[in-house]
Amino acid sequence: QVLFRDSGGGAVQAGDSLRLTCTASGWSFRYYAMAWFRQAPGKGREFVAGIGWGDGGDTFDHDDSVRGRFIISKDQARNKMHLDMKNLLPEDTGVYYCAGRSTSGKLTRFDERFTYWGQGTQVTVSS
Repeated sequence: QVLFRDSGGGAVQAGDSLRLTCTASGWSFRYYAMAWFRQAPGKGREFVAGIGWGDGGDTFDHDDSVRGRFIISKDQARNKMHLDMKNLLPEDTGVYYCAGRSTSGKLTRFDERFTYWGQGTQVTVSS
């Protein structure tokens, strides 16, 4: 059984940092794409950052809204994926979800192509 557990969220001030962690069980970090999505109040779920896998090794993608402030990484030995967030802004507020794509290592920004999801962790940034 595949299980993802998100953790690390919290309430912070603008300019602060947080590290989100996705801990997986029953899952291979090596061959399948993974990503972080977020959902702000009253809005749809949006792509934040992702890691893909292919013949050339890992590929990384960060949305323009977070590039330079957020970094996605994975620790295969510990079955964890992280999202290191710095210089947080109020518009970063939302529920953050990790997701895994069981059918392919190719990275995509389309949430419907991801099979497994964490329960979400709340990030609240106040100005």
